[in-house]
Amino acid sequence: MDAYLETERLVLRRFTADDAGLLIELDSDPAVMRYLTGGQPTAPQVVREQHLPRILAGYEQWFGELGLFAAHEKDGGAFIGWFLSRPQPEGPLDEVELGYRLRRAAWGKGYATEGSRALLAKAFTELGVRMVWAETMSVNNGSRNVMEKLKMTRTASIPVPSDMEMIEGSEHGGVRYEITKEQWKQ
Repeated sequence: MDAYLETERLVLRRFTADDAGLLIELDSDPAVMRYLTGGQPTAPQVVREQHLPRILAGYEQWFGELGLFAAHEKDGGAFIGWFLSRPQPEGPLDEVELGYRLRRAAWGKGYATEGSRALLAKAFTELGVRMVWAETMSVNNGSRNVMEKLKMTRTASIPVPSDMEMIEGSEHGGVRYEITKEQWKQ
């Protein structure tokens, strides 16, 4: 496994064209997709023809340093989900989004915090990133807790995108958290 980043318990690597099955399985769990699609799975064809090609193109666009990364447990190699550290499509390279999507079996083990903390360190110490941001639904307490453990600051309430308005809790909107390199150093 060609590691992009390692933590105490995780290995993050770049996805390959052979990884569609991992993404399809992850996105087929209604609990995983609860705050994204209201629990509806992503169609396998969409993963194969749209999502995975976009992920792979991101590595080329950002020189393999930013993008979406498969996460595996070091002990046993089980796929637990993915983490992302990437700019907006036309955004500056020194402002990146942080995100994660983990299999239900990986919840509650501190993996989201561990992987995210390592991505923040890499972004700020190796990649010239100035600011990292993350967004989630207001009612997604699990993700909000991770952002707060990372010492990210809530900076805004945001509207839920129109394609997410059918999701339970969408009437409460979303939240944006940020952390700058200077804040992270403290």
